[in-house]
Amino acid sequence: MPGHTACLAHLADADRGAYLAGLTRGTDVDHRGTPFTELLLDALLNALRDPATGHARLGAAQFDSATFAGEAWFKSATFAGDAGFESATFQSYTTFRSATFQGHAQFRLATFHSYTGFESATFQGEAQFKWATFQGNTGFESATFQDHAEFTSATFQDFAGFESATFQDYAGFESATFQDLAGFGSATFQGDAGFESAVFHSDAKFESAVFERWVSLGPLVCAGKVGLSGAVFNGPATLSFATNRLECRRTRWISTAEVRLRYATVDLAHAVFEYPLTIAAEADPFVRPDGQPVAEQALAGAPGADAMVRMASLRGVDAAHLVLADVDLSKCLFTGTVHLDQVRLEGACSFDTVPSGTHWRHGHPTRFTSRHTLAEEHHWRASQPAAARGWKAAVPGTGHAGPTQLAPVYRALRKAFEDSKNEPGAADFYYGEMEMRRHDRTTTSPAERGLLHTYWILSGYGLRALRALGWLVAAMLITLVLLMGFGLPKDDPKQEATGTVPPGGGKVTFEIEKGDPQNPTGNRFTGKRFEKALNVTLNSVVFRSSGQDLTTAGTYIEMASRLVEPTLLALAVLAVRGRIKR
Repeated sequence: MPGHTACLAHLADADRGAYLAGLTRGTDVDHRGTPFTELLLDALLNALRDPATGHARLGAAQFDSATFAGEAWFKSATFAGDAGFESATFQSYTTFRSATFQGHAQFRLATFHSYTGFESATFQGEAQFKWATFQGNTGFESATFQDHAEFTSATFQDFAGFESATFQDYAGFESATFQDLAGFGSATFQGDAGFESAVFHSDAKFESAVFERWVSLGPLVCAGKVGLSGAVFNGPATLSFATNRLECRRTRWISTAEVRLRYATVDLAHAVFEYPLTIAAEADPFVRPDGQPVAEQALAGAPGADAMVRMASLRGVDAAHLVLADVDLSKCLFTGTVHLDQVRLEGACSFDTVPSGTHWRHGHPTRFTSRHTLAEEHHWRASQPAAARGWKAAVPGTGHAGPTQLAPVYRALRKAFEDSKNEPGAADFYYGEMEMRRHDRTTTSPAERGLLHTYWILSGYGLRALRALGWLVAAMLITLVLLMGFGLPKDDPKQEATGTVPPGGGKVTFEIEKGDPQNPTGNRFTGKRFEKALNVTLNSVVFRSSGQDLTTAGTYIEMASRLVEPTLLALAVLAVRGRIKR
């Protein structure tokens, strides 16, 4: 201590009393390395108390490497100069609530063993908490940082609260470690915010936070949930998270944004974005600026070793500017999404599929043709009486969507695939749309449902080539049998020419007549009749007349086959085309 060979704690009582009596508000103090008891700190702050405000007012304050053994009450204190607490140790309850730091505040390498409160504190100069350790609950709620706020490599072992804090300049949390819940709800970031290589072992809550300008959050690792619901991004944003879950309900992006993720399940319900927003899965670990991969040990229990990104909900979203790349959409809720036909699906975006194998329904076996489906179709089918096993039931809180709501969703996704020139990908969603229309008893009339049912049975809505070919072969066999049994005459009618020779000679005129075909009798299923019937049948498939003489019944059989069989052939060709066209 200036003017003495001992620190304040080791001064004689008389010398200590004289020193304290000589202090006035705003006096500079230097107590580096001093071990403070609670009584000694109270005596010092009382000596510096401003009578006008009733709170301590210090000038330049040096407490580097000091130790505060008892409670440290700096509530509403004002530090008119720089405040130095570098490497200081706070062993008990510590509060700087409503304190004002008019100069730089240095807390580098400081250690806080218990609760620490900076609620409503104001930092007018740079706030340095680099490498600081907070072992108890820490509160910076409603604090204001007017200059740089540096928390690089800081460690928060318990709850860290920055709710409603205001960062007017750069906020640096690079390589910071949050071992418990971290709350940044309703915080305002007016400058850059740096969270590169930060690790959150629990949830990171940024609900209703406001980012005023361009921001790059991450790459960071969060073992719990990153909450951005209600947050507002006023400038371009780049978010890079390796986390179990990302919630962006009613989040608002007012500029372009890119969200790159690993492991995450994303809830984007009712989010608003006026410019392109890209959500993409990152196959490899994120890389730090020094080229080293970001450690992901905190996510050791994350589901899926492939770091797959899963979309949970797009309900209420206007998808006109949305780009999804390499994400899993098998559990995504789509009903209520606006402009879903304009969404862009890039890379390997996957959907759920129908149950595999054979299932028994109403006493007969049922097998579903492989196709992509929506999670909401699974939920609806699982809720039906006598539903086949394999359809996945909805979890509580997801709501109910039936065929009336799902048909437009399938239609929009089909158009999105068609617009991206992916006809095979669009085929499954056309099938889903037709299925929902066939089951819709609200807006689809009985006659239309009957027509759709026939279309489904004959060719799977023009998408199941084998089904159409099967019906074609069956129709040809029926035609063949009917022609052999009833359509071919007993014998080919013979032509007869009759004429009269004029008396005395002259020109003879002949009339050529052909007898009516006679219905067959006797053995009708002979090799010769099979050959004739096959010729008629094959010509009917390609809508040609064979020229074969037929009975009256055979004529009608041929007419029916020339109508049905080319139609079935066309449906089979249409199904093949739908699967291979690009």
